[in-house]
Amino acid sequence: MSSLLALSSAVFMLQAAPSVGLVSYDEAVRCAGLTQAASELEGGESAQGRRQYDAALYWSLAAMQAATAAGKPATVAEGDQTRARISAVRSLNGDAPEARAALQRCQQKTPNLD
Repeated sequence: MSSLLALSSAVFMLQAAPSVGLVSYDEAVRCAGLTQAASELEGGESAQGRRQYDAALYWSLAAMQAATAAGKPATVAEGDQTRARISAVRSLNGDAPEARAALQRCQQKTPNLD
């Protein structure tokens, strides 16, 4: 799937998501960081890597949408995501079970972007 198609699908999913299903800014940032880290570590060559990339894209957009709703500037949201990704890379590289469990929860909440 092309990056543009994945981006379009993610934006559509965010726009179509019911408000009851929205997550907090903190959860969106945490999931963005975890999925971005997992995507980085996996690489984009495998099917799992492509799924990780799609999830990272979705959660990054969700975090930015939550930041806007919370009145946070984009630069703050981007910085929060960067710090979450760096922390998640360290945790996932360290094979921390709680990070793997949190990543799994984020992946389960990620809509299918195919």
